[in-house]
Amino acid sequence: MRIAITGAAGQLGRALCAALQPAHDIVPLDHAALELSDPASASRIAATGADVVIHSAAHTNVDGCAREPDRAYRINGLGTRYVALGCRRIGATLVYISTNEVFGGDAAQPYLEYDATAPVNPYGASKLVGEQAVRERLAAHYIVRVAWLFGGERNFVRTVLRLAGERSELAMVADEIGSPTAAPDAAAAIARLIDTGVYGTYHIVNAGHCSRFDLARAVLDAAGRHDVALRPIALADYPRPSRVPLYTPLRNLAAAELGITLRDWRAAVTEAVLALR
Repeated sequence: MRIAITGAAGQLGRALCAALQPAHDIVPLDHAALELSDPASASRIAATGADVVIHSAAHTNVDGCAREPDRAYRINGLGTRYVALGCRRIGATLVYISTNEVFGGDAAQPYLEYDATAPVNPYGASKLVGEQAVRERLAAHYIVRVAWLFGGERNFVRTVLRLAGERSELAMVADEIGSPTAAPDAAAAIARLIDTGVYGTYHIVNAGHCSRFDLARAVLDAAGRHDVALRPIALADYPRPSRVPLYTPLRNLAAAELGITLRDWRAAVTEAVLALR
């Protein structure tokens, strides 16, 4: 298949290119090739002649989205509409990468694929607009929600390792809970998913969930940095421009029914840390 990947230079985009390159004709689209806020991006997508478009590009700076909500809406919401329109012109299947932050964070158990969405910040709201745009315009689509990605150049795992090299004690939020997910694991699962032809909404995350504090502990343990003290703090003690949903673990039920499962997050974190040593 011919597969166009938006955000090809990003964390997930690079992992997708690596996972799909051996078996498919890949058309990588970075920011220079595709300006999502420009309506002309629909024509750029159509010009790829792709069978499948994986739309991983987005404005993912959560605090930046809070500071500039209109920009988040234009890029993540309207931009996704343009991508969907481009797909419709050429009959391409669209894989839209969404986020755990479309949920409100007040659940008592991990969110299933069709649980009610209720974003609490502009980032989540703009990504939900993208989901709606895809559903309105294309029957042939996959909406794939991921969470707490790591594996690229900039992510929480690398941040913890960097800070451990600078400080003897780290303070980490203990009451924000999510699903840490290795970008290569998510990419491999998405590669399998697009071969199924079973369109719909999916949660593609590593198994299990934890707090930011627990994730930092796992990173330090894997790196052998037992000399660095870790202190738990509340999210309320870490002021940010954006409101953050407290509890957004995702449960992979729909993909698991197709035989697509991901390993436990701890194993993925350990592997990622060891690869950086």
